[in-house]
Amino acid sequence: MRLPAVQTAVGLDVALVGIPWDGGTTNRAGARHGPREVRNQSSLMRRVHHVSGTAPFSIANVADVGDLSVNPIDLADGLDRIRKGMDAIVAAGAIPLSVGGDHLTTLPVLRAVAKNRPVGLIHFDAHSDTNDRYFGDNPYTHGTPFRRAIEEGLLDPRRIVQIGIRGSIYDSGEHDWAKEQGIRIIYMEEFVTRGADDVMREAREIAGDLPTYVTFDIDCIDPSMAPGTGTPEAGGFTTREAQQMIRLLTGVEIVGADVVEVSPPFDLAGMTALAGATMMFELLCVIAKQVGIRRNAAGAPDR
Repeated sequence: MRLPAVQTAVGLDVALVGIPWDGGTTNRAGARHGPREVRNQSSLMRRVHHVSGTAPFSIANVADVGDLSVNPIDLADGLDRIRKGMDAIVAAGAIPLSVGGDHLTTLPVLRAVAKNRPVGLIHFDAHSDTNDRYFGDNPYTHGTPFRRAIEEGLLDPRRIVQIGIRGSIYDSGEHDWAKEQGIRIIYMEEFVTRGADDVMREAREIAGDLPTYVTFDIDCIDPSMAPGTGTPEAGGFTTREAQQMIRLLTGVEIVGADVVEVSPPFDLAGMTALAGATMMFELLCVIAKQVGIRRNAAGAPDR
């Protein structure tokens, strides 16, 4: 977004950060290259949101802290490196807004963001990502992060809403565990019937006024508009619907957010990376507005 590149998150309100790691991908790898291409396309983002009038760079102190250190050949070490990198950002007092990377990267981010208390989750995705094991006895893949996060006490399942879930599944009971925990799954068909305003009203009610993480898997967008992803599913959101939903997050206490699963090797003309950068800007505008409200309430001057 043509922002300063800095070494640490000290002094920042919002830290943009890349996680170039896809060690949890079960089939079409390539999301490790997502941060690089999203950065390229993000230069198209300008200063002011055309609908809300929000000027995030004038409200909040925002910078790009670069990519976290990862290990592409050791899954456990890779997750630990991501967690340590995010620990430093959170300890500096900045809200992390990251771009992955596959969806398993969200797990170590939550280990940092939710270290002291469980948080809620607003989850845009084609997939629930609450499966247990893949390929025998492998508990850590991009299809399992939120099951692990609930088991680790990082997420309050009664404050989780998943929006846009669709596509073929491994068996008829694939989502049973998630529902038994109290997760609210809003399938794509329900979204089509109800519309963005009504669905997001419920999402805000589920999140309440407590700390909440927002995760946006680019495969929630239809592959006709975002083909560059590891597990595309037909019948998804338009980019316009996705933008509308993010704008309706205003009022949610966001303590961190991410955009994941942008996979440039499967992209066309950078359109998926552009969608990812656009969703990051939308999220940044909502978060910056939240920062501004807090600052004004504390009587501090704007940035």
